[in-house]
Amino acid sequence: AQQPPPSPAHPAAPTAPGPGPLRVLGLDLSLTATGICLTDGATLTIKTRQKDGDRRLVVIADALTSMIGDGSTVDVAVIEDLPKHAMAAGITGMVHGVARSVLLRAGIPYALVVPATLKAFATGKGAGDKTPMVMAAYKRAGREFGDDNQCDAFWLRAAGLDWYGQPEFDLPKAQRERLAKVAWPAREAVQR
Repeated sequence: AQQPPPSPAHPAAPTAPGPGPLRVLGLDLSLTATGICLTDGATLTIKTRQKDGDRRLVVIADALTSMIGDGSTVDVAVIEDLPKHAMAAGITGMVHGVARSVLLRAGIPYALVVPATLKAFATGKGAGDKTPMVMAAYKRAGREFGDDNQCDAFWLRAAGLDWYGQPEFDLPKAQRERLAKVAWPAREAVQR
């Protein structure tokens, strides 16, 4: 992917798109518990029941559609990418298909961030359990969450805001540079 021109806020990022704050939606997709960070920073989890089978996909699609409406309230979505070489990739892939379809229909561009890149952005290390991400969110933003899915969604939103030149808090340069590994939508695609 072609990298956008640098800005003062981020050495490899485009300048902030359009007037006003960028509206970034963070999505940590899962068939059982999808973490969401809304454009205002509020977090929630869409929980489904295993006994409902594939109807869970409809629950997730309906919830996302309800949250984003016609797409006019979201500039870009940042999604944690599928796990590599994992049994869960197939199941999570179904949820990705549903979520991406909702975003595409609403005209919302999205970026996919692999878990190791997200962890490295949040904590400086690309491996490990969820505890360092939770601690980093508390340290950097004073945030606590109902579950790990909400925490991941928070960091996905934070990554999008940081990349497009509107970081909500300071991070070390080395952590911020990890975002250059992501194929971000062009600046023009996220302008209002």
